[in-house]
Amino acid sequence: MNTSFDPNSLHTNLFIDGTWQQAADGATFAVENPATNEVIAHVADGGPDDAARAIEAAGRAQAAWGRSTPRQRADILRRAFEMVIANTERLAAIMTAEMGKPLAEARGEVAYGAEMLRWFSEEAVRIGGDSTVSVDGTTRIQITKEPVGPSVLVTPWNFPLAMGARKIAPAVAAGCTMVFKPAELTPLTSLALVAIFKEAGLPDGVLNVVTTSSASSVVRTWTDSGIARKISFTGSTEVGKVLLRQAADNVMRSSMELGGNAPFIVLADADIEKAVDGAMKAKMRNMGEACTAANRFFVHRSVVEEFGEKFAKKMSELQVGNGAVAGTDVGPLIEQKGLDKVESLVADATAKGARLLTGGTRPEGPGYFFTPTVLIDVPRDAALMSTEIFGPVAAITPFDSEDEVLRLANDTEWGLVGYVFTESLEKATRFSAELEVGMVGVNTGIVSNPAAPFGGVKQSGLGREGGKVGIDEFLEYKYTAIAF
Repeated sequence: MNTSFDPNSLHTNLFIDGTWQQAADGATFAVENPATNEVIAHVADGGPDDAARAIEAAGRAQAAWGRSTPRQRADILRRAFEMVIANTERLAAIMTAEMGKPLAEARGEVAYGAEMLRWFSEEAVRIGGDSTVSVDGTTRIQITKEPVGPSVLVTPWNFPLAMGARKIAPAVAAGCTMVFKPAELTPLTSLALVAIFKEAGLPDGVLNVVTTSSASSVVRTWTDSGIARKISFTGSTEVGKVLLRQAADNVMRSSMELGGNAPFIVLADADIEKAVDGAMKAKMRNMGEACTAANRFFVHRSVVEEFGEKFAKKMSELQVGNGAVAGTDVGPLIEQKGLDKVESLVADATAKGARLLTGGTRPEGPGYFFTPTVLIDVPRDAALMSTEIFGPVAAITPFDSEDEVLRLANDTEWGLVGYVFTESLEKATRFSAELEVGMVGVNTGIVSNPAAPFGGVKQSGLGREGGKVGIDEFLEYKYTAIAF
């Protein structure tokens, strides 16, 4: 593969049963660069007929793929890992062009996604079981794990390589075939990853991809097929609920990584420099367009002004621009709708009394840019306190007691991640236990790691991705009773 970005070398077709194909009706949709508003590619626009062919191919391939050896699956994943690393610059350039993130961040995402492939290449050969004796001593109980079967994978636009890798890797390791729908806004990186899997030796029919501008019709075809046995979705809580209802019709296994409203808590004893550094990572990774992004900043009243001043200074120093240009720290938001949402949230907060410390404006010119923004004294009835912002806006609210901030932090329907900064082990332990989230960052602004189980509680989702338990989402337990 080439190591530089060449628009003419992009894969833009569907990938079904081992071959690149146009949509059945020949339709395509445009992919835009959010920094320039220029169309960079036209991608096959699959529909229900294409989706049906994809799930049928996955169904045909399941038996043989499910019998493949753990070492065979591990070797494919390891080769894919090495190829992703070798193609870092090309993959990062594609990602920056279609999603907007700066090249440095895109390279980081490539490395993170590659680690998912390496991690699950090692887990593939460690799928275990159990054996024991029945309580009356007459039967040997043998417990094995088998692939769930054909799996529906649906990924978001904000991490187009990492989210694909995080779902494909455990499915491959477990022996499941797949139908995969990348996000309409960022399909090119996903298709490049699929091409790597083909070159790495993944058998025909194991991974099938349908790009589409009509996600509901494609995914509904899969969930209604009776062939798919599992769905793994990352996206909004609203869509996740729809997919759960659809999955219920055929009692499909479901993994849902949904929305977040992450609290970022700075206690009175926190190291402020460390907290500001953590806030920059937790807020500004991916321009704030991440489900793990810190959404609500709760800072003890005794340090709120110091924290706000230092945080705003750091945010104001970030360079906003095209992610492909050297020196850019903050790229554009993904689309006009996201930009309008962020602007309206800031306007609502300031109208209700929040003070603007930095940012709050749209730069002139093309692209969906918004300046990094810090608001302080944000009232609790401001819309951004109960909305996933998905943009470079930090909302700071002071608090007075630990009990108060825990109540505020947990007062949300979501529960994906929370962050707490303190120099006290006792306080860190208490907040880790009492925050109603699936993940906690203590004195760190980044929690995502291939070795850790990623996921949330409440309306932030079901199941976990990554870690030792990530592969279990694609495995069923089978119990065999053997009479003595």
